[in-house]
Amino acid sequence: MNYDKYLLDLVKPLVLHPEDVKTTILAEEDDTITVQIMVNADDLGRVIGKKGRVANAIRTIAYSTAARNNKRIEILIDSF
Repeated sequence: MNYDKYLLDLVKPLVLHPEDVKTTILAEEDDTITVQIMVNADDLGRVIGKKGRVANAIRTIAYSTAARNNKRIEILIDSF
């Protein structure tokens, strides 16, 4: 499965600058995948949400999708 594209499609509707959203697979080991989501600095609060609720929802959706494929996924959210 293409996890970076999946997360890109999940995050783009949440932000004001969807053209600035970028996802990158940083590491892909046997069963663990690390994905970095980069957003515009103005949109970082929208992606993280109050008390991290939006970020936790994104992680929960990604974890359940990865679990179907017997994988674990780590998501890092940063701004530029």
